[in-house]
Amino acid sequence: MAAVEQQQTVRANAKYVRSSARKARLITDLIRGRSVPEARTILAFSSRAVAEDVEKVLRSAVANAESRPDLHWNGDDLVIVKVTADEGPTLKRHRARARGRASAIMKRTCHITIELAQSPQALARQAEQAAAKPKREPRTAAKDSNVQAPEQAEETESE
Repeated sequence: MAAVEQQQTVRANAKYVRSSARKARLITDLIRGRSVPEARTILAFSSRAVAEDVEKVLRSAVANAESRPDLHWNGDDLVIVKVTADEGPTLKRHRARARGRASAIMKRTCHITIELAQSPQALARQAEQAAAKPKREPRTAAKDSNVQAPEQAEETESE
């Protein structure tokens, strides 16, 4: 069986967002698989209120990717790999109705998660840069003949 190489991702999530998961999924479906600049443009021009919350999570995921010291990723080279809008807990409220009755009001919440990875073009660029970088040769005593030993340095100073 062949070994599958797993792609490195960065994640951000927002919990208990005051919007239904169904409304959030309409927006998250628009940006799935897109590059970060393209997704930001789509979210900026969307008329839905939940687009602001999704954009906040996207900004957080990009900041997570840029601030990780082991990755050093550029925000514009990232692609949205996975976006989910899962249901959160529902707040149940009641409203008084006619004839002494009450009707339920469901205030729904959702959890929005975004995962980012590097685009294939950025990965190819990194591979080219790594291949072009010259390998360092190990230092040997023969190459360090111009460097004096500490005892020799003291003798030359005292003379």
